[in-house]
Amino acid sequence: MKRLAITIDCRSPAALVAFWCAALDYVAEPPPGGFPTWVAYWRSRGIPEAELEGAGDEPESIIDPAGVRPRIWFQSVPESKSVKNRVHLDIDVTDGRSGSTDERRVRVDAEVARLVALGAQRLRVLAPEGADYYAVVMCDPEGNEFCVS
Repeated sequence: MKRLAITIDCRSPAALVAFWCAALDYVAEPPPGGFPTWVAYWRSRGIPEAELEGAGDEPESIIDPAGVRPRIWFQSVPESKSVKNRVHLDIDVTDGRSGSTDERRVRVDAEVARLVALGAQRLRVLAPEGADYYAVVMCDPEGNEFCVS
């Protein structure tokens, strides 16, 4: 069986772990059994110290407590984000098909407000004239784009 994991490059894994756990109702992934931290685990696997430089003892990955959705790993990198993401996450709070556009807009806007309170930024609204569609483009605390629909 193949499993899907998503990796997001970032400067501050701990901050994004906290944000995305709250955004997606995920939990921080604990280190494998018997290891007090992920760094201790990676050392046991022979990862060179140079590659562990800057890694803290905070979690760097999150998982769906139900085990259904993919694991997300926030990989620490030295550079800041500089261009638009070529892949982004979509948070679907309405299923996009049931209810009126106005009803979906209320649900999307409520989720957007919750995410802004967690540290996200609202970038723009996607609501084409004459279309039965409403979404909001946002970015997480490090500027990674995502949509709420």
